[in-house]
Formats: sequence, C-alpha cells, structure tokens
Amino acid sequence: MFRRLLAPRVLAATTFIPLLAGCGVVNASGSEDEDPIVVGTTSAPSTLDPAASWDGSWELFRNVYQTLVAFPSGAAQPKADAAACSFKGTGNRTYHCRLREDMTFSDGDALDAAAVKYSIDRIRTIGVKGGPEGLLGSLDRVTTSGDRDVTFHLKKADATFPYVLATPAMSIVDPDDYPAKSVRKDREVSGSGPYTLKSYSPGDKAELVKNDSYKGFADRKNGAVTIRYFTSSSDMVAALRAKKIDATFRGLAASDAVKLQDKKNEKELQLVEGAGMETSYLVFNPKDPWAGKKPVRQAVAQIVDRGAIAHSVYQDTVTPLYSMVPAGLVGHTTDFFNDYGEPSAAKAAQILSKAGIHTPVPLTLWYTTDRYGSATKPEFEELKRQLEASKLFEVKLESRPWNTFEAGYRKGEYPVFGRGWFPDFPDADNFIAPFVGQENAVSTPYISPEITDELLPQSRRESDRGAVVRQFARAQQIMAEDVRLLPLWQGKQYIAASEEIAGGERALDPSTIMLMWELERKTSW
Repeated sequence: MFRRLLAPRVLAATTFIPLLAGCGVVNASGSEDEDPIVVGTTSAPSTLDPAASWDGSWELFRNVYQTLVAFPSGAAQPKADAAACSFKGTGNRTYHCRLREDMTFSDGDALDAAAVKYSIDRIRTIGVKGGPEGLLGSLDRVTTSGDRDVTFHLKKADATFPYVLATPAMSIVDPDDYPAKSVRKDREVSGSGPYTLKSYSPGDKAELVKNDSYKGFADRKNGAVTIRYFTSSSDMVAALRAKKIDATFRGLAASDAVKLQDKKNEKELQLVEGAGMETSYLVFNPKDPWAGKKPVRQAVAQIVDRGAIAHSVYQDTVTPLYSMVPAGLVGHTTDFFNDYGEPSAAKAAQILSKAGIHTPVPLTLWYTTDRYGSATKPEFEELKRQLEASKLFEVKLESRPWNTFEAGYRKGEYPVFGRGWFPDFPDADNFIAPFVGQENAVSTPYISPEITDELLPQSRRESDRGAVVRQFARAQQIMAEDVRLLPLWQGKQYIAASEEIAGGERALDPSTIMLMWELERKTSW
C-alpha cells in the first residue's frame, strides 16, 4: 500500500493566486553565469537513492533524476518525459514505453531500456522497509526489447500505474553507480534530470547546476538553484527577509503565512497561495475497547468542529475537510457533512445512548511532536476541548517524537491518533487505497471487501479517471459510516519569495513537488 508521509504542514497546490509586487521584466536567459536562485525548505532528504525513499527526498529527486513520465506544470495527468508511454491492448495490464533517442546520464553513460529495467527491479530487490516498493504492488515484471523499448506487465488492471511511474520514487539511475542489492551510501547522484547535483551537505544545502545532457520536457528558466535546508519556518522566513534566500518552498508555518499576507509590512516580498491536497485525519484503532466501537467513533464525528480548528488553530491557512478525497480531485464528496451535519453534542448523546454506552467515554488521543509542525499540539488541545465540552468524553492527550510515535502506531498501541497525508500522485485512488485492507498505511487493518475487492478494482480498469466518480463516492459513503478515519482539514500551499523572483505560480506540480526550473530572476526596468 502507499505510505508516503506528510512533511511539516504544507502541501502542493493545484491552483495558484499570486500576490505580486514590484516592477521588472523576466530574465529568461537561464545563464549559468547568473547567481543561483536560493530556495529554502524544511523538507530535507533522508537519502539520495530513490530505491530507499518514500518521503520528502522526492523534492530533490524530481530535479536531479528523471522518470519515464512526469507532471509538467499545470498538467493533471502524466506526460512523456524520458519516454513516450501508453497502455497496449485492452484491460490496462500492459504498459509500454519508448525512450527518447540517444539518452544519457549526466556522467555520459547510456540511459537505455536496460537501465530502466534495472532501476525498477532494484527497488523490489532491495525492498527497503518504509521505501517505495509498495508502490509497485500491481507490477508483475519488466521486459525490454532493444535499447529503447520497455514494457511493464501488470498482475491486474491498474489505470493508475502511469501515475506511479511519474513519482520520483521511480527515478532512473545509472546501473554502474547504484548497487543492485543495496542502497547507494555516498553523497553523489548519477541521474538524467534537468539539473546535476554539484554538491550536497546533509541538513545544510544542495547545489544544483544545469545538466547539459538533459532531454525532457523541462524548460529551465534559470542556470542554477541552491536548496537550503532549515529546521523551522521562523528561521527560513528570517533568511528570506534578510535576502539570504530568494524563495521558500515547503514548511511555511500558518503564522508566518498570515504575516506575509500583510502587504503593508511585506513590501519587498510576495506570497503565492493555492489550494493543496495535504490532508489530516484522526485514526481509530479497531482493537481498542472504546475506539473500536462504531457508535463511539460516530459520536466523535458528530462533535468535532473542523471550522474552529481551521480558524482558531491554523488561522484559516487550512480548510475543513468532509471527504477522504480532497477538493480539486475527481471523487471528492462531502459525506462526513452529509451524514453528521453541524457539530452537535445532543446528536452525539443520542448515538451513544441508543448503543447503550455510558458516558463519559474515556479516550486517549496521540499525536507526534515533530512531524507536522508547531500547530499540532494546539490542534489536539482544541480537539480535547471540543470533546470534553460535550460532557460525553473524558480525553487524555499523549505525544511522542516521530521516530517512536510511528513505531507505536505500527504496533497498535494508540486508541486514537493523528496522521497527515499528501499524495504519491493526484488521483482519488491514492486517498482511499492506502487506508483499507489488512495491511495499510496506518497499520490498523480495515477490512472492507466492497472497497478492496469491488470498487478499487473497478476504478483501476478505467483509463478515463473522470469516469470513476461512482466508485469513489460509494467508497467514501462506506468510510463515512464506519468512521475508521475522520478527515479534519485540507491544507493550502504557499510559496513566499522576494519580488525579484518569478514563476512561483508555475513551480508546483500536482503531486506536491517543486519544479525548480520554473523559477527565474527578474531584471529591473
């Protein structure tokens, strides 16, 4: 199943509303003689090897590696990058790709069909725990014909497979430099992306320069990019104000975004805002004596006030979410609002009374202290306040750092816990499939044969992703009734930049990755 985890609170945008200031014209030369554009982020790579990463490392991978297909700026579906690809025959079970002619890696080695097969096969051979192997669950085998033709044979119909190939996890690597059975450990990258990695200092910066041998759709509007890694939004914004960086990407806190919206005090900066696909949930453990009871979960769903969380905790930098599938994607519904309506302690009391459950119900809510940003603690304090104000629940809050928090929920230790999610790819499937089945992203088995055996297979047989509304609507009806997960909010995306930088509104693809090549420096009038 798909288990890509949410980085500190902020996500990719699909639609942007730029708030621009200043005068100038765009310098589109992209000359290597220009100063690099410096981008700050709180999302540092955990590895430089695509076979080992299912996390924020993808931000770097998209710019230094290449995939067969990818998402250009503004695209809703994968397009040809290293290769032209399509399903062959009927049934969405055979996916064929033909590479561009004379492809090479940045070191001059040939990028051929054998290299593509090697790159995909090693992901499954290495099988890194928490790595991207789970994305390839529908893949049976990879075959090649000549130097340019690659065919993916699937175990079953899967119209989302092109979306999987478009993820940076499926980056093509040089077989001469990446061991077949182990993860590459050094600080080097041998890829074919728009940039090469000139230097890398973990936790500090990555220096990217143009890859002269690149062949793909990226129209690079700058000659070089330096990515600076920060541990806090406040430090990142301070660097932006001090002109030590030119733009921010991931990790802008709600309070900083609100301040940057004030054009009276931020005259030399701009903020690009857009609707994102980041989502946040409460997860209920079915083995807990209280959270395992459906009426208890339904009562919680009846009480939680998402609007209050969005406004008082996140200062309206998130929006209430009443669907497993976020707004902006085919399949989005409002089932949790349709079923539960406005928050009501009286309706919640009726649910519990009818089930013969005495109140107050004891619940322990767990959250992580260092994964989703500084607003997580006040968010859970607000949830506790809401539930206890109903007089129906007695709530205890517990927290752990991410490394021990993750281990705890995988062991089933928490009755109720918070999780964030942003997609591997922009399709409703990636907001439903990861959370159901015996093995799933939240390690709480959710057996729903109608979803796993009927609705998801039906949707994956359909190449037209606009034609799967019925399946995803029904899946969400089931999930709203069960309340095994309770969606809370959907994030927005913000890019803050100096007014000399253009291209922010084009720089995020729908799978939450920043396309560094879209950024460019303006020149004065």
